[in-house]
Amino acid sequence: MNKVLITSALPYINGTKHVGNLIGSMLPADFYARFQRQQGKEVLYICGTDEHGTPAELGAQAAGLNIEQYCQQNHCLQRDIYRSFDISFDYFGRTSTKMNRKCTQEIFARLNDHGYIFEKSIKQYYSSIDKRFLPDRYIEGTCPRCHYTDARGDQCDKCGALLSPEELLSPRSALSGSTDLQQIAGNHLFFDLGLLEPQLKSWISNQDGWPPLVRGIANQWLKEGLKARCITRDLHWGVPVPLPAYHDKVFYVWFDAPMGYISMTQEWAAANGWPESWQAWWLAPEDVNLVQFMAKDNVPFHTLFWPAMLKGSGQDWLSASYIKGVNWLTYEGDKFSTSRRRGVFTDKALELFPADYWRYGLFAMIPESSDADFSFQAFAQIINKDLADSLGNFINRTFKIIENHFGGILPAGFLLDDRLRQDIGLQVKSYLTQMEEIQFRKTGHHIRKMWDIGNEYISQAQPWQVLKTDRPQVIHILKNCLYLLNIFSCALAPIIPALAGRIRQALALQQTPFPSLESAMDAHWLDKEIHLDLQVDCLVKKIPPERVEALTAAFSGSQDTDSTRR
Repeated sequence: MNKVLITSALPYINGTKHVGNLIGSMLPADFYARFQRQQGKEVLYICGTDEHGTPAELGAQAAGLNIEQYCQQNHCLQRDIYRSFDISFDYFGRTSTKMNRKCTQEIFARLNDHGYIFEKSIKQYYSSIDKRFLPDRYIEGTCPRCHYTDARGDQCDKCGALLSPEELLSPRSALSGSTDLQQIAGNHLFFDLGLLEPQLKSWISNQDGWPPLVRGIANQWLKEGLKARCITRDLHWGVPVPLPAYHDKVFYVWFDAPMGYISMTQEWAAANGWPESWQAWWLAPEDVNLVQFMAKDNVPFHTLFWPAMLKGSGQDWLSASYIKGVNWLTYEGDKFSTSRRRGVFTDKALELFPADYWRYGLFAMIPESSDADFSFQAFAQIINKDLADSLGNFINRTFKIIENHFGGILPAGFLLDDRLRQDIGLQVKSYLTQMEEIQFRKTGHHIRKMWDIGNEYISQAQPWQVLKTDRPQVIHILKNCLYLLNIFSCALAPIIPALAGRIRQALALQQTPFPSLESAMDAHWLDKEIHLDLQVDCLVKKIPPERVEALTAAFSGSQDTDSTRR
């Protein structure tokens, strides 16, 4: 298939996200999207802000804004930050649009018509202090499983357990902190997941290529048995329930949010002047690979709940070909926290280092097989060792000789070292395999092996010594080095596009779009006279130890400026 539809989990609207959120979904999706474009595939990368639900209401209240203003402001803020990180969304939308309302209500109507929706009376917390019913995210308390004292009424941030408000120990209002709560019965709508369990089991059992993390989470839920989920909330902000008896309720945010992938595709199509073209992505399953990226706490919703909604609708919707679930990136041994501003947040991160430093550092740290820990010391070690000492060293050694002894110009003629071509070819082949399989840690290993080959080659060839006796041979050595640099730039293009572009600028090669890595193995461009652009700024600067110490100290405490979280 030549069409690849890529989605990353929708970042919640409540302020800027930390870098753990970035590597949890958006950056891995961008690595893959850029790679597939490089391979000549037709790629559509969809994302956007998730704007309904309790945290949006709480955030707006804390900011002194009405909810629409709050969401508009934070949508623009996040959009601009992601652009600065060079994330190449084809469309970055919102879930609060009319299109998503229409999508969500239509899918609900189909589920209702097919008998998957039922009404049930449940007890809900009412706060006499706040004078309102408190939906799940308006309730906080102690997790019954891990005893974390700040668990929410729908999920524990510490252990990841999905909860209901009545399970919390010592519940309190997230609005006022009041513990003066009563449970009052009221009618709500439920989605009967259990009726779709056989279809989900059959589908998931055929996904042998999915990561063990994703299959394990999905199968554990299936093993425990799927229960009906309440899909309505007593909130003002959200997609209205299109039933007269429920005019004062909206859909649970997790019911409408994943429909945003479809509605945002519809908006993308309309914005480009072909409003019906979205169907070729979502209603033509045999022609498209859908690859979804998310942190592990989102896996149940993307492997079970949302697929059940689509399957229950009776339409032939596209199903995920591959779901890339990512473990958590912690900060200095503990979790990042949006509510406590603990860790490094995306707006501040770009004030500290260029986007490519973050892209490569997080790429090298990506928690694929288990949780990983971020520290400025580890981050600096990656940048200094990989980008400065390995890649940067090879670039500097090559360019200095060309500048000092050839004035930046290498004459026509070139002999490619056959052993070098074979060695680098093996790494290129492995790189391509790992990128196709979305194994980023393994991909990074082969990128670093490429740089090792380059440094070993120039050290053994010793062009600085050969200059004394055989100047023509030095030209061939240096052109072999440029051959490697072209390959390096193409391998790095999905990961650190700005740095890859500067390498190509120095080589006087086309900077965008980046050619495929296979085409970079062709060395014919080196037969002609080569004029290098050696005015390119220093490609990689090291992070000194004193900077690491200062940043570690500056970010060690809580920066409590945001009272909401997701």
